[in-house]
Amino acid sequence: MTVRRRAGRVRASLTRRVRALRATGDGGMATAEYALVMVAAAALAGILLLVIRSPFVQELLEALFRRALGGG
Repeated sequence: MTVRRRAGRVRASLTRRVRALRATGDGGMATAEYALVMVAAAALAGILLLVIRSPFVQELLEALFRRALGGG
């Protein structure tokens, strides 16, 4: 077998393998990334909830709404 013929077979084999890998995709990776984003979003929502419930922020929001509605 010549070197060119062997190289052609190796190239064809690698091409088939790459196509097979591309066909399967990385759905598991996307699912794991989605789960991490969801956990981070839930944590951020919890932190924002704590901040909004604090008396200082509630007073700021009340003053802002009063001023916006012309009541003070």
